[in-house]
Amino acid sequence: MFPGMNPQKMQQLLKQAGIKMDDIPAKKVIIKTDSGDIIIENPHVTKTTMKGQIAFQVLGNVKEQSFSDDDIKLVIEQSGIKDEERVKKALQETNGDIVEAIMKLKGN
Repeated sequence: MFPGMNPQKMQQLLKQAGIKMDDIPAKKVIIKTDSGDIIIENPHVTKTTMKGQIAFQVLGNVKEQSFSDDDIKLVIEQSGIKDEERVKKALQETNGDIVEAIMKLKGN
């Protein structure tokens, strides 16, 4: 946080101020939005508790996905194509349009 400050001293100061910070051993963070998912791979997650409030800080490799796992499963079922990467590519090329992706994969 502060360059040159001893990490143990920093933890002690934070504790005295009533602030508790914990690292969370997360493997993936997914933020669901109306327009798709934001996926953070290999995240570094810090949970901060201060005055009864909890905040999470997330750092990592971000990728946006405009379709869900359920969309992928539906396209696989309806198109008969089992290759998940091919299905994802079709969804990307059709901007997440499930019907268009199915038709594209079926060759229509």
